[in-house]
Amino acid sequence: MVDKNAAMTTSPDKTLLLRFIAIVGERHALTNSDDVAPHLIEQRGLYKGESALVLKPGCTEEVAAILKLASETGTPVVPQGGNTGMTGGQTPRSGGGEIIISLARMNQIRDVDPVGGTITVDSGVVLHNVQQAADAEGMLFPLSLGSEGSCQIGGNLSTNAGGTAVLAYGNTRALCLGLEVVLPTGEIWDGLRRLKKDNTGYDLRDLFIGAEGTLGIITAAVLKLFPKPKGRQTVFAGLDDPAIALKLFRVTEEVCGQSLTGFELIPRIALDFTIRHVEGVRDPLTRPHPWYGLIEISSGQSDEAARAQMEELFVRADELGLIRDAVAAETEAQREALWFMRESISGAQKPEGGSIKHDVSVPVARVAEFLAEADKAVHEYMAGVRIVAFGHIGDGNIHYNISQPDDGNKTTEAKAEFLTHWRPINDIVHGIVLKMGGSISAEHGIGQLKRDELARIRQPIEMDLMRRIKRSFDPAGIMNPGKVIAVPENE
Repeated sequence: MVDKNAAMTTSPDKTLLLRFIAIVGERHALTNSDDVAPHLIEQRGLYKGESALVLKPGCTEEVAAILKLASETGTPVVPQGGNTGMTGGQTPRSGGGEIIISLARMNQIRDVDPVGGTITVDSGVVLHNVQQAADAEGMLFPLSLGSEGSCQIGGNLSTNAGGTAVLAYGNTRALCLGLEVVLPTGEIWDGLRRLKKDNTGYDLRDLFIGAEGTLGIITAAVLKLFPKPKGRQTVFAGLDDPAIALKLFRVTEEVCGQSLTGFELIPRIALDFTIRHVEGVRDPLTRPHPWYGLIEISSGQSDEAARAQMEELFVRADELGLIRDAVAAETEAQREALWFMRESISGAQKPEGGSIKHDVSVPVARVAEFLAEADKAVHEYMAGVRIVAFGHIGDGNIHYNISQPDDGNKTTEAKAEFLTHWRPINDIVHGIVLKMGGSISAEHGIGQLKRDELARIRQPIEMDLMRRIKRSFDPAGIMNPGKVIAVPENE
């Protein structure tokens, strides 16, 4: 049996490397170790690989030529966007046999169609630039992530990224109408359709979205645009506990309906971390509370209409005794400050030492139950850990992160020792998630981090179907090997 997930033990020979370099030109190929180094490690430092070459193609045809040569020579390739992934899906493995294909140069916005509500972009376009291009045409591209200043659309699609606006607009899959993809053989599939209805056979688009570069390389996409809200109200509310947050969420849905575009659950410890470590973050309320809800109401009519809904929400919440205290953003700057605080939570955990992170989802109605059971189980496993559980309560996605005990020891050795508990704590948290009918990966993908766990928890028929798809699209086994699923081949 040959394991197609095993990295090549040696780098491609110099002659082969020169053939790859010739496709993009020496100017767009990185071979110096210092230049290659940033592409070898993911942002949390969990995975660090090796590669002799980073290629930066400038067009779809160059990507096709690279993959054609890779397929013919059996050279494994690792597609890479902004390198902001959280599960090691964009990181090469050790061994030196994989070459990296960076999509950073493919950064053109091809077309904006306000009438049809679409924008067509290269996969290397940074998410923030898509947002700005839509805004310039009076439209909204609603995908919003903490890494939006550096993550790229191709990576967002490849991981089916979520973010804070999923409640109203859906995840990245729901925001995409069509794709252009280069297959491992070098063939190009032009599926850049702008149709909102198209029932002509299998939906190939959905196979590539969320595949993390294991079936081909997304080189362009047609994305959905929406009318910009004419009014927004953003509320930061102090709450007693997650059960109260769920009741408030239900009331907010009743009052606001489709105008509810964001509802984030934040614990006090997360706010403490951001105040401590992120410049410019201040406590929005006059005294601390155990939990908080960050709520956004968007009106297609006017700011006055959004404000009226907010005021009605306050009246209903007060009648039910749900909110301890609250503040509404009065200016755009105040609104941005509230969301900046929310998006800073992940980064603010780093100075606190080691952090064992989980990107999970459970049915919305069981969020409070999950948090209570998981907190109890984790504390029983290790006393003194600090649980930073926050996320998108409206879609059941909780980032259940666990910081090492605050015992004054923040040394590299202490962090490393704490991280040795990653697997047993994962087993505890994921076991509770699965018992509640949830998912071990809500929006970050599988990558290397969760590959083996995926195989353990999915039905054998599901894993077999995924392997069949992988073999069909990538018979040479060159596309991002070792990520998402293992594909052994009998000889």
